Amino acid sequence: MALDFAKGITEFRWHGRGGQGVVTSNQMLGKAALKEGNYIQAFPEFGPERTGAPVRAFLRISKDPIQIYAQVYAPDVVICIDPTLLDVVNPTEGLKADGTLVINTTMTPEEVRDKYDFRGGKVVTVDASTIAMEVLGRPFYNMPTMAAAVEATKVVKIETVIEAVLERYPGKVGELNKVAIEKAVKEAKIG
Repeated sequence: MALDFAKGITEFRWHGRGGQGVVTSNQMLGKAALKEGNYIQAFPEFGPERTGAPVRAFLRISKDPIQIYAQVYAPDVVICIDPTLLDVVNPTEGLKADGTLVINTTMTPEEVRDKYDFRGGKVVTVDASTIAMEVLGRPFYNMPTMAAAVEATKVVKIETVIEAVLERYPGKVGELNKVAIEKAVKEAKIG
């Protein structure tokens, strides 16, 4: 089921660590939304600016111009790229009761619901870590995790996301990311 644009703006909050591509995947999803005729706002929030430090990024997508100029406090979608953050942050904090929680983990959606006592909305899990290592040979979990979010929300078409990624990363890197995205779409567990 696609997110309901009739209500206005769809807001995302991303969690990851510096160097994992949180900002990049946020931008890629925003670029795909732009390609489909939407308005967007995409911006990061950094703590200490160093590799490995927790990073959050925010994205708004709307059919109409966006007149909000603040961070996202009550997201419709939360995406956690790094599973090690699950013991440091509560990804459900501020998440709307009918929101979508997307996590890179080997846990099932039911296990995530129990861990965070999140009973509403959707929970999506994908083992993006394994996908990244198998396909890319490196721990770049961002694109597979983003793909699971796109599959669950239908906020944009996955083909549009792949197009945006191939534009940003032409050649072998883009093609490998395309494979990782397609694999994540197939393997995402939505519950």
